[in-house]
Amino acid sequence: MKLHEHVEARMNLVMRHDEGQIQINGQTHTAPCIVAPGFLCTDWIPDLESLTAGSLAALWPLEPRVILLGTATRQHGSIRELRPVLAARQIALEVMDLGAACRTYNVLAQEDRPVAALLFPR
Repeated sequence: MKLHEHVEARMNLVMRHDEGQIQINGQTHTAPCIVAPGFLCTDWIPDLESLTAGSLAALWPLEPRVILLGTATRQHGSIRELRPVLAARQIALEVMDLGAACRTYNVLAQEDRPVAALLFPR
């Protein structure tokens, strides 16, 4: 019996990440992006320091329950203003390094969990 991997076309999985880039569904991205099952936004904000509550507007129609913030650096900018906005919407925010965010996103997405990842490759 042959086993074949079945990945839904709408899944948007992170295939790999290296210093300064992320590969999602075979396409390489070097700028910050938002990825969720069925959603990919690569024309977003220029860097982590630009992240504000208003930057998350694209996420609201997706209704995520968990948002993963993955960065290639230790600097997480000012995320304090994000926590009350997300708490009001009953959304958990998890901040981690880029590799952990990519792996966690893939697992949760494949489990059909309402997840989104904000990925900052540089």
